[in-house]
Amino acid sequence: MSIFSSIWDRIRGHRPKAAPTAPTPQAAPTAAPTPAAPVAAAPVDVEAVLASMADLKGEQAAGNWRTSIVDLLKLLGLDSSLEARKELAQELGVNAGPHGSAEQNIALSKAVWRKMAENGGLVPDSLRD
Repeated sequence: MSIFSSIWDRIRGHRPKAAPTAPTPQAAPTAAPTPAAPVAAAPVDVEAVLASMADLKGEQAAGNWRTSIVDLLKLLGLDSSLEARKELAQELGVNAGPHGSAEQNIALSKAVWRKMAENGGLVPDSLRD
């Protein structure tokens, strides 16, 4: 599995706590069951999901996940080592500065945000640019 796939799977698998909803009443049975219409996956509010995860971990433990690829990977419980970031950079075609440099880490973070938006994530423009 690719590193980006791992990132995206962790984000899609975690939803911020929602207010409880009232149970829906049971419909009376019909003579023939009606096939369910396919449901499109709702867009994922990536920033809300990550903010919720950061709240659960506490501000100090969450770090600066909005701008730091290392802190983002740590927040998601993924490998943030230089080797993992090299692999992610190759996967996303990021070639800014030497591996591990601030320049590359910033470019890698922005590439991850852009890729999440391309995959149906709701990502603020400020995180992609």
